[in-house]
Amino acid sequence: MWGIIATWRMAAEGVEKASEMLAKNGDAGDAIETAIRDVEDNPYYKSVGFGGLPNEEMEVELDAGYMDGNTFDVGAIAAIKDFANPISIARRLSKEKVNCVLVGEGAEKFAHKEGFERKNMLTDRARIHYKNRVKEVREQELKPYAGHDTVGMVCLDTTGKMVSATSTSGLFMKKQSRVGDSPIIGSGFYVDSKVGGASATGLGEDLMKGCISYEIVRLMKSGMHPQEACEKAVHDLDQELKERRGQAGDLSLIAMNNKGEWGVATNIDGFSFVVATEKEAPVVYLAKVVDGHTVHEPASQEWLDEYMRTRMAPVVEK
Repeated sequence: MWGIIATWRMAAEGVEKASEMLAKNGDAGDAIETAIRDVEDNPYYKSVGFGGLPNEEMEVELDAGYMDGNTFDVGAIAAIKDFANPISIARRLSKEKVNCVLVGEGAEKFAHKEGFERKNMLTDRARIHYKNRVKEVREQELKPYAGHDTVGMVCLDTTGKMVSATSTSGLFMKKQSRVGDSPIIGSGFYVDSKVGGASATGLGEDLMKGCISYEIVRLMKSGMHPQEACEKAVHDLDQELKERRGQAGDLSLIAMNNKGEWGVATNIDGFSFVVATEKEAPVVYLAKVVDGHTVHEPASQEWLDEYMRTRMAPVVEK
């Protein structure tokens, strides 16, 4: 049995590549790295890797995390600039017994020493988006933060090995060196091959308050199906935040157990995710909240076409 689940439609092509590897008894770590690199390399996805939207200083700072569910090896980087494929750097860090979480300049020095590709990650498209947003904020008093669509994945291979990983450029126009949940072990991602794994996307500052990826794995370990575990964890954190703080940010979680069963929960409408298993070809789903529960259905071809049309549309400076 094998399977992979990922946040957002942008992961579809990467999941397809990963599923081909898994179907040939490929390693879960290789498959998930391949899938995430595919998203990182696409300049039309504004929240991950090359083309990711910059911070308030117009710098692209990237975060990524990787965890091996067999060994509990973890690697994470945060606020790294001018390096392609942060997921690969995070995976390399997971081989270290110590110093496996690095940020900023230290992460960049490590990446350079290890021979990872240097690359200017700020594209012309992202620069125009930045300038337009600065103008909108000044003229319309809009909040600058927008776009926090982390790509997160959980993967199971035919040996039973499971891996979870994330990659993101974080909040658009975030403070310099801001770090969200994505590279934080237990919040943005967590996996145990004896149980299953989970990954998060949404407002990192709120997701971290629930250590929510670990919580989902804990609930699965207690016997819950991934769907039940996701729904309980998201519902409980959403309600707790609203009771204590008056509101809750976007919370969307995916999970898969060691049987290849999967689940998803969200507190927003329009959350998309991708699943492929031994029994199911890669499918893009749309999730929404109905009567307090997350329901999902395959995305229509019309929706898929519109998704790519809007992301690849030309951008002009206002």
